[in-house]
Amino acid sequence: MSSHNPNEDKNPSDAEVSNLKDNALKTLLSAEARLRLNNVRMVKPDLAAMVENYLLGLASQGRLNSQISDDQLKQILLSIQQPKRDFKINRK
Repeated sequence: MSSHNPNEDKNPSDAEVSNLKDNALKTLLSAEARLRLNNVRMVKPDLAAMVENYLLGLASQGRLNSQISDDQLKQILLSIQQPKRDFKINRK
């Protein structure tokens, strides 16, 4: 019989994954961009998660050559966000 040792698990815990993601984002984003992403995370956590996954995907493909600046993050946020629908009411 083989005993199961929890230290031999291949699957990292949620906390470990979160720490790895945070460390990767610290190297990918400038200080201002990290601050902006944290602010977005407070208001729209799903949007922040989408941006994080997008950035980590770019980094894993080797498509990021330098740190993402605040202006670049703004452009990424604008491109990922769903367009807002404008309703106009015409009164006669």
